[in-house]
Amino acid sequence: MKGVLLDPAQIAKAAVDIAYDKKAADILLLDIREVAMYADYFVICSGSNPRQILTIAESIDEELSKQGVSLLHREGTADTGWILLDFGDVIVHVLAPKEREYYQLERLWSEAKTVVYLQ
Repeated sequence: MKGVLLDPAQIAKAAVDIAYDKKAADILLLDIREVAMYADYFVICSGSNPRQILTIAESIDEELSKQGVSLLHREGTADTGWILLDFGDVIVHVLAPKEREYYQLERLWSEAKTVVYLQ
């Protein structure tokens, strides 16, 4: 698939699939085009412990890289309970359950359209 440019929707759906393959919990894909100007999609998912959070984030980065999608910025660490991966039009949030409950990104972005929700 190298050399084929993916559109933001394809990148977001690929991130969802990769997170699902790595056993992420409560995977949510939000279309934020109508409510934000800096990105098209948010992928939000949970990992049960720091090792799983890191595995999910690294797998998404590695697999999307293989498909020609560059990671523009990365923030956070598994030990803090939140890793953010910025692929430009797609932003991926991998959180521990405690941090996800605290920050409630779903509530903050409640005006966004839910595209996919996998429990």
